[in-house]
Order: sequence, then structure tokens, then C-alpha cells
Amino acid sequence: MTTSTPETHQSQDDSAAAQFRPDIYFVYSHAASLIAFSGGAGLSPIAPGTVGTLVAFPLFWWLNHYLNPVYFLLLIDIMFIVGIWACGLCGRALGDPDHGGMVWDETVAFLLVLYFTPDDWTWQLAAFILFRFFDIAKPQPIRYYDNRLTGGFGVMFDDMVAAFFTLLCLAGWKAWVLSETYF
Repeated sequence: MTTSTPETHQSQDDSAAAQFRPDIYFVYSHAASLIAFSGGAGLSPIAPGTVGTLVAFPLFWWLNHYLNPVYFLLLIDIMFIVGIWACGLCGRALGDPDHGGMVWDETVAFLLVLYFTPDDWTWQLAAFILFRFFDIAKPQPIRYYDNRLTGGFGVMFDDMVAAFFTLLCLAGWKAWVLSETYF
């Protein structure tokens, strides 16, 4: 595994790195940028975080078909750890530790949400809407972690907290719906 930073095609001073706009060449220049940008989904000019979240759907359907539950959760753990490395390295190369194009955090966190969401399109749509709400609005304590944690871990962790709140809301809704059917 290489730890050199992805090539930005700019000079190395901070002002030039901060103004650098990543492109497809940047994304494919290094494994870290390829991962951090979820294979290029983060290059979307409109709502890259939403596009990165959408990447989780086909990934989930494919992985859910081929992996047993234990291996699936283990893979999500590995994806989280690799994301810490990739987003940290890519953020340093871009001069922005939480660049909007780095959407691997959304992809991995929503993959976890889909894992625990009932296999029904209405539940998955509700999960998508809730996750995007928590990721964009960043209510407390998500905002706290987003502001306090730095580097790749900070990028990845606040989205996991958004995933937790999404799952908490879905579990509450499911418990309420089930309680209504029995009374």
C-alpha cells in the first residue's frame, strides 16, 4: 500500500492546492483518490454526496447476493478502515481535509444502513431520505464530531453517526408500526 499523496498537477503551496479542482485524471491517479471519490461518483457537479450515497444501492444488492452476513459486516468494517486512509491522504493532497468530492464516507455509511434496513424499496427509500437529512443537516452530536474530529477518521466517523441516527429512526418507526398492528 503506497502512502504518497495523489498528484494534484499543481504547485505544492497551500493556496494552489486549495484551488485545485479534482478531475477524472486525479481520481484515477492514485488508489486513495479512487476510493475517496467512490470511483468517480464524487466528481458529480450536482450533489456529489447524494450521488455517493446512491452508489451504495447497487453495491449493496451485489454484495448482499454473494456474501453471508458475517462477511458482509466484516467487509463494511474493512471499507471503513480503508476509507480513513484514503480520505486522509486524498484530503491532504487536495488541501481540504473534508473535500465535498470525497464521498466514500457516504457510500460506506449508507451501505451499513442498507444492511440493517428491511429488504423493501419503501424502507430503503425512507432510509435514503433520512440518511441524507442527517448527513446534510448535521444535527447534534453529528455536527460536534464533524467539527472536532479531523483527518480521514473525522471524515468517516460523522457519517457513521448519521447512519446510527438513521437506523434509530427506522427502528422507532418499525416498532411503532408493529405495535399498531397488534393492538
